[in-house]
Amino acid sequence: MGIGTSILLIAIGAILKFAVTASVSGVSLSTVGVILMIVGALGLLISVIMGGYWTRRGYPPPPADPLV
Repeated sequence: MGIGTSILLIAIGAILKFAVTASVSGVSLSTVGVILMIVGALGLLISVIMGGYWTRRGYPPPPADPLV
């Protein structure tokens, strides 16, 4: 799950939690919204942490030229 997907899940969850007043029998849309926001936040956190492993830091400098 990427950062964009995580933000989308958070947004959909917030809409279901705070903006939708309709009711569906057998399903609490507010609870579904909270679950989507939690899953989106966890996905965002994991994406940011895993993205840190793919950066180019910590590599040693190239070896010096022995002919100079």
